[in-house]
Amino acid sequence: MLEEVERWLTSRSWSVDDRPLDRLMVAKATRGTTVSVVLPALDEQETVGEIVSVIRRELMTKVPLVDELVVVDSGSTDRTSEVAGLAGARVVHRDAILPRLPALRGKGDVLWRSLLVTTGDVVCFVDADLREFSADFVSGIVGPLMTDPDLQFVKAMYDRPLRARTGGGAGAGGGDGVTAGQGGRVTELVARPLLNLHWPLLAGFVQPLGGEYAVRRSLLERLPFPVGYGVELGLLVDALRLVGLDALAQVDVGVRLHRHQDDRALGRMAAAIYRTAQSRLSRAHLVRPVLTQFERGEQGFEPRTHAVDTEERPPMREIAEYLSRRAA
Repeated sequence: MLEEVERWLTSRSWSVDDRPLDRLMVAKATRGTTVSVVLPALDEQETVGEIVSVIRRELMTKVPLVDELVVVDSGSTDRTSEVAGLAGARVVHRDAILPRLPALRGKGDVLWRSLLVTTGDVVCFVDADLREFSADFVSGIVGPLMTDPDLQFVKAMYDRPLRARTGGGAGAGGGDGVTAGQGGRVTELVARPLLNLHWPLLAGFVQPLGGEYAVRRSLLERLPFPVGYGVELGLLVDALRLVGLDALAQVDVGVRLHRHQDDRALGRMAAAIYRTAQSRLSRAHLVRPVLTQFERGEQGFEPRTHAVDTEERPPMREIAEYLSRRAA
């Protein structure tokens, strides 16, 4: 590991306990910094309501750290929007934001569009599939941006156990099996090697692909957004280029439990992340941006070919509607 990264780990890696809420509220009152929390959601009716309720209760009612809580629904077919609204979030449908640009499938497109329907000086993104959610996931990563004006981008770090369904269901004694430290397979197999090899200054990030991070709007509006799975890696790499390592930080918020993807979904995620890295390394033409996977069918193994995300949204400050809203 580079000496600069070792120094960064000492000076830019904290625990949520390092900044108690009363300290954050003093900093908020002093600087007047506003905070928006965004939950991108697709068919998350089982978890989104609890996340919204915890944020509203702990960080909007008990203490007014969060000024705005928005769920952006990217086309749910279940009760995600209804549940989120009843829990107290403002719910906006992806397709209602910047309708002149047809929506593209992917989380990154939703995060990009959310800048048009939020106003906070700091924007905090939280995945909507988290279980046993704690408000520490928000206050922990927002905290350094409230207290240190030199910081621009803060990611959550956490233990990520792999929870797998075992057994034959309720009637057969099935249950949830948890394997400590085995979550984040794409991080360990794809993202971490890429970062260590090509962007070694980012080698200190424990969860570079994690969906919980807080960023100053002034930086977010300068960043391009890969529309799909590559968004987290792309934002982190581009932020390093724009503001440098010392403007980035991470905070330990404990344990993250969420729904895990199957192997085929992980393969598609890995391909998109590699594509995002490759485009930043060379900006070369992608010869064949597709991924073929195999499933066993009646006639043996059958190929399934999926397009790899190649679209990116431009920096938001290049969008006329955004500039008009900011000017107003």
